[in-house]
Formats: sequence, structure tokens, C-alpha cells
Amino acid sequence: MHLSDNCNSLLAGLPACAIRPLQLIQNAAARLVFSLPKCSHTTPLLRSLHWLLVTARIHFKTLVLAYHAVNRSGPSYIQDMVKPYTPARALRSASAKRLAAPSLRGGPKFPSAKTRGFAILAPKWWNELPIDIRTAESLHIFRRRLKTHLFRLHFEQ
Repeated sequence: MHLSDNCNSLLAGLPACAIRPLQLIQNAAARLVFSLPKCSHTTPLLRSLHWLLVTARIHFKTLVLAYHAVNRSGPSYIQDMVKPYTPARALRSASAKRLAAPSLRGGPKFPSAKTRGFAILAPKWWNELPIDIRTAESLHIFRRRLKTHLFRLHFEQ
């Protein structure tokens, strides 16, 4: 599912009912790979294929964009959407590569729109990551650790 989800970070913040049809397509693809009937349970199939659920793929792609922004390797308009967290005084957490949560004041008039989108969700999801993922020394290591983390979160509950 690598080529088909290049822009799926645009789906960040959508309600589950909008993501569900995409998950059903992914489930059907997993059944097709294993030549199984429509009624087959897909969790073991997705786990075996090492495919992240659609919601996890959205997190993955959004956080990869955030990694580029944090490390100043992404497009400037993405870099401008996230700001590093700088504490008011010297704290040990200053080296944890956290992002500042944007203010929701002066934002859109509709509350549901305030909690969507890259500028809001990327810092929230980034700060929830374990420090060893946030401080990964390369994109390759970041992607590997992030996928493992998300895979465990969604499949090993």
C-alpha cells in the first residue's frame, strides 16, 4: 500500500466514518492477496502482511512530514506550520525535540475544524511519540521505529 497513499496525511482529522470505506478496501486487498473469502477476518492477514491500518498510515505519513519539518528538510510551507517547543527556562526536556502546540485562538469559526489538519495534529501526535523516535538520527531510522511503534499500538493491544 505504498504507492497508493502518497497524500494520505491530508486525511488527518477526518471522522472514522470517512476513513472506514478506505479500511474496507484495504481489508479486501488483504483477502485478495491470500485468496480468502469475503467473510475472513482481516486482522491476522494485515498483521502477516505487516500492513498498518489506514488510520495508522495516516499517522505515519503525517509524522514523516513532521520529521522533515523538524529537521528542516521539508518544504518551507510545512516547516512554517510547526514550531519547536522552547521552555521559558532551562529544562532537561529542552533536548526532547518536542513541538509547540499551536494556539486555537483566532482560528476557524467551527470548533471541529480547529482540531483537524497538519498544523494542529502533527505537533500533538509528534509529542506523543517516544523520545527515541522523535530523536532518530536519520529518516530511515525514524520511519523504521515509527512503523514498529504504530504496528504495536494497533495490533498488539
